[in-house]
Amino acid sequence: MYEVDRSSAEFREYLDLYERADLLDLGRRADAIRWELHPEPVVTHIVDRNINYTNVCVADCGFCAFYRRPKDHEGYVLSYEEIGEKIEECRAVGGVQILLQGGHNPYIPFEWYLELMRYIKAHHAIHIHGFSPSEVVFFSERFRLPIPEVVRQLREAGLDSIPGGGGEILVDEVRDRVAKKKAQTEEWLGVQEEAHRQGMRTSVTMMYGMGESTADRIEHLLKIRDLQERTGGFTAFICWPLQPEGTPMFDGAAKTDAVTYLRTLAMGRIICRNIPNMQSSWVTMGHKVGQVALRFGANDYGSLMMEENVVSAAGTTYRATLEEMERVISDAGFTPRRRRQDYSLIEEPAFA
Repeated sequence: MYEVDRSSAEFREYLDLYERADLLDLGRRADAIRWELHPEPVVTHIVDRNINYTNVCVADCGFCAFYRRPKDHEGYVLSYEEIGEKIEECRAVGGVQILLQGGHNPYIPFEWYLELMRYIKAHHAIHIHGFSPSEVVFFSERFRLPIPEVVRQLREAGLDSIPGGGGEILVDEVRDRVAKKKAQTEEWLGVQEEAHRQGMRTSVTMMYGMGESTADRIEHLLKIRDLQERTGGFTAFICWPLQPEGTPMFDGAAKTDAVTYLRTLAMGRIICRNIPNMQSSWVTMGHKVGQVALRFGANDYGSLMMEENVVSAAGTTYRATLEEMERVISDAGFTPRRRRQDYSLIEEPAFA
């Protein structure tokens, strides 16, 4: 259903462009598409908070330094009240969204998740961007419910949109090597398509640098482009390199460089021109590269990252205040504007 023909002229053209094009020429091509789609000199960003409701996980992904196995003394599950406190701290600084993600925790019943959505909606006015496709697949398998039913129940309980976490590289040979127990390509894309069918908007990601080929990366981009062509449900694309420090499978591996990041982002903008927004991944690359990314196809500066646990567990520590983020955007020659998850602009700071 989500096949890509690697022998096609289109595939070979994109692969050659990715591997051989002059870096600045590639950036100019991506930047031109960015201005076609977003003719105003505006770069958006969002104030939100990542809340990892549990770190207990049985997926055993070799690239993750955050998770803990069941019964590990460092494992946790946050209470509804603890999650509520984090939400209110986010709202107090103008936050309009939470990103709610956790591990594949076999001890949490499905009703806990549904009741969490209802609790948040009853007590805290905020957009819930939560449960990656891999988590949805885990729920389906663990609770023996079809994917459409899992999505329907989460949506009816209060889930507003689904993040693109766990995308990594959407090629099964790669996923089988680095995350064998997690959703494979058809399953991951299937959750996204079902969410779109039910009227939910989602984001889509790519984490690269796990030993995959450049052809694997092009296949990933073509798969998400083709799904977007059918559904139109993706709001944004975000890519970033593996953070190898401290991860079990890649400990000691070298992180890919800034040039690779800029080339990959530019290819995302060139191939996926039907996905309206591209984020600059300053959290993994730092503000200097983050600014350059705004000339390589990105029109959004992502999140304030009021709280971030997964990437930082692997040693990445880039942080910023809202004022710093907006200054960085301004220094790059753009007008910073706050947004919501659907990329609609916020006219005034959304303080509670």
